[in-house]
Amino acid sequence: MGRGMRYSLLSVAAITPRVSLCLAAVWLAGCATNPFQTAPPAAPLSLEPPPGVAAPAHTLPQAAALQTLPSYADLDGRQLESALVRSREESQVMQDEIAALRDQLASTSTQLAQVRSAGMPPAATTAGGAPGAAASTPTATMQSAVAQLALPDLEPRFDGAVVRIDIPADRIFDTGTANLLPGGAALLTQVATELERVYPGHFVGIEGHLDSEPLQSSTWSSPHQLTAARAAAAFDFFTTRTPLRQGQLFLVAHGANHPLVSNATAAGRARNRRVEVVVYPERITGNDGS
Repeated sequence: MGRGMRYSLLSVAAITPRVSLCLAAVWLAGCATNPFQTAPPAAPLSLEPPPGVAAPAHTLPQAAALQTLPSYADLDGRQLESALVRSREESQVMQDEIAALRDQLASTSTQLAQVRSAGMPPAATTAGGAPGAAASTPTATMQSAVAQLALPDLEPRFDGAVVRIDIPADRIFDTGTANLLPGGAALLTQVATELERVYPGHFVGIEGHLDSEPLQSSTWSSPHQLTAARAAAAFDFFTTRTPLRQGQLFLVAHGANHPLVSNATAAGRARNRRVEVVVYPERITGNDGS
């Protein structure tokens, strides 16, 4: 072996321990610059935000969320709208009743002012003074006598110069007909008895009224025909089954032209379907009313 070769082998033997120590240190320390270490696989990119951080608005599935959410706001709105409609209808009924009461009060106030300006109550007058002529009962007497009517199921009221007794048509007749119910006959008998006791001989109007609903029966072509038939049925009952006489009764068919209250509610429509018995201050004094 030559001299040069021996020098090379000694150099390699001297360097090899150093290289071994360096490689061992790199392996133990995990040096990132280790040229012998393979790179780990890249982690997949996640768009999930860390806890407590909201996701960007453009990453949210907005359209799908809007489709799946229940429309509680719409449901509440419908309920509120329905309640508002009912409240408006009830308010309208109350306003109509108040208006009717105001009209009655204004009429009464006007008559009272006329009586006071005259300085004395209006005296009963006669048309010619002959037997059988009509006489008029003073307004104050008419009004005070209303409290004497024993009609607990009804509410007689003083209206201007007349007394009105509103009888619900549903308590007297079959629905949509002029056929008297048994209970209706008893009620008309009670009314006639009280009129003969408190207002004997007074002229009495029988007025038929309806609500604004279309007629359900083809028997009557108009509301006026039905109200006329009902007024005639009450007239026939009064003159054949009670002390009231033909000469003191007359009929009026109003149809749906004069509602007491608004027809917007079922209760208002039921109240407008009625027969009004109207007692006038004029009365017959002879025996020709039979």
